[in-house]
Formats: sequence, C-alpha cells, structure tokens
Amino acid sequence: MIKILSIFVLLVCLASASDKPTLTIYTYDSFAASWGAAPKLKSAFEAEHNCTVMFVGISSSLGALRKIQLEGKNTKADILLGLDTSIAQVAKETGLFAPHTFDTSSLDLPLAYTDDTFVPFDYSYFAFVYDADRLEKVPDSFEALASMPKEFKIVIQDPRSDTAGLGLLLWVKSVYGEKAGAYWKRLAPHILTITKGWSEAYGLFLKGEADMVLSYTTSPAYHIVEENKTTIKSATFKEGHYGQIEVAAVLKSSTQQALAQAFLAFMHSKTFANIIPTTNWAYPVVKDTPLHAAFETLHKPKQMMLMDGKTVQESRKAIIDEWLEAMQF
Repeated sequence: MIKILSIFVLLVCLASASDKPTLTIYTYDSFAASWGAAPKLKSAFEAEHNCTVMFVGISSSLGALRKIQLEGKNTKADILLGLDTSIAQVAKETGLFAPHTFDTSSLDLPLAYTDDTFVPFDYSYFAFVYDADRLEKVPDSFEALASMPKEFKIVIQDPRSDTAGLGLLLWVKSVYGEKAGAYWKRLAPHILTITKGWSEAYGLFLKGEADMVLSYTTSPAYHIVEENKTTIKSATFKEGHYGQIEVAAVLKSSTQQALAQAFLAFMHSKTFANIIPTTNWAYPVVKDTPLHAAFETLHKPKQMMLMDGKTVQESRKAIIDEWLEAMQF
C-alpha cells in the first residue's frame, strides 16, 4: 500500500511539473550566458508566474531574427529579445510579431520611443573600448581614429550579422553623410578583423590582439564590478555617440501569448531593472533605478545620436553596400 501511495505521489508531482507552461526566448549569446542577465531574470520570472523560462542564445540578435524567419510559424520562440530600434522596423515588417498594448511613454530613455510591437528594456551608447595599460595615445574622434599609427588595430562587428556592427555604420553615416565611404577607406587599414558578433570581437580585444574594440560606454563597468579593474575605458568622441535602445517582442505564433505579454510587462518592473545594469551592463529603462557606483565613473553622452527605424530600413542596404565597397569585399 505504501509503495502504491509513493508511486501515486510521484506521478502527481511529475504531472504538476509538466503542467507548467514553458516560455522560450531567443536572444543573443551574451544575454543568455551563465554570467549574463538571463539566469537571474529566469529565476525571478519563474517564481512570479509558476512557469519555466528557456533562454536560447544565438551569436547575435540579428542571428536570432534570421533563425525565427527560417523557422517561420513553426518557431519555438515565444519572444525575441535583444534587437535594437535600428533593426526593429525590419523585423516588424516580417509580419511575424504580435502587437502589444503597453504605454512606454513614461520610460526613462534618452529619446522618446514608441512602437506598437517592440518594447524597450535597456539602452547604452556605442564607443571604442581600450585598456589604458596598453594604449597611451587614445583617439578622441573619428578623425583621430583614422590617423592613428599604422600598427594600431581595432576589431569591429559585421553589420550584416550584428546590431553593434550596424550601429557603427549608422554612427559613421550620421557624422560623415555622403563622405562615409571615403572615411571607411581611410579607416580600413586599422581594422584587424570583422567578427560575426560582439562576444567574439570583445574576446579578441581582451586577449590583446587589438588596441580597441567596438563596444559600449557602459562596458568598463563590468571590469570595475567583476574584476576590480579600472584600466578598461571607453574613448569619448568629439562627434558624439550613437545610441542603442534594445527591444523585445512577442511572436504571433506563440502558444503562450498571455505569459509572453506578462514577460514584456516584467521588463518594466523594478526587479528586471535592478538586474540589468550589472548583468547586461546597460542602463535600465525604469525611472529611479539605483545604479552601481561604477556607473558614476562612466562617460554618459549628453545626447543620443539615433536614426529612426524607418529611415534605417530605407537606407540600410545602401549604407551596408557603401561599407562593403570601401572594405573591398
């Protein structure tokens, strides 16, 4: 009798576990990593909603979008998290994403952003990051960057596969306009390599293979908090800094619509906002979120340079083609 009861209890427990809904979120690899934001966000959301959250890390958010496009209506993703506003319009026009009903007007963002499909969750600014122990002469503008000695090298990301790489092209385009192609030809000799995603590029920089890497003004906070290292810094450019506002959206094909929308709402909670700064190393969008003291040491641009999504959508191919021609690919 005892044995029968034990089996019954076990079956009930297994049934209860299987009854939990699963929310699958496609994102970029550093967000989903064991040291990224995903583990803490997973624990917090699961505790609130009695569900299972599965983060699927892909080399970049653009890669995650392409994976969803290939999978179509059969995708396992309920949410795509990690695109930015520059590429969100392109994603929106795939018709794969569902609208939301959240009011984002009260979010703490450098620029107003409203969209009926994509919801912001953090932001930062692009910058070239360096190690002060290894680089004495630090460029303070794009002109100074292109005029560095012949042996000076940088690592950047491919704009066709990574939002940071695309952000750099938009940054250069915003500064140089029709002369952007000419600038890329001048900068090309200093580019050591072009990686598929951010993690690979940053890894090469940390190994000492390049003098600077395209990253974010907030990247040094990681080294201060996690390594007690203050020599990793971001260069401040006279031209200003292009911004990145990261967003997420729910798939129309998701069978967990209510749970997915609840996660979007969770992104604007104090819990989510408190986790983001020291895991994804970016600014949260929730007002009055306390930041680690390391953020006080960072350069925060007074203004954010940012093209609207429709402008990017209309000009993205031409901007990338201009870059490819200059790089002689």
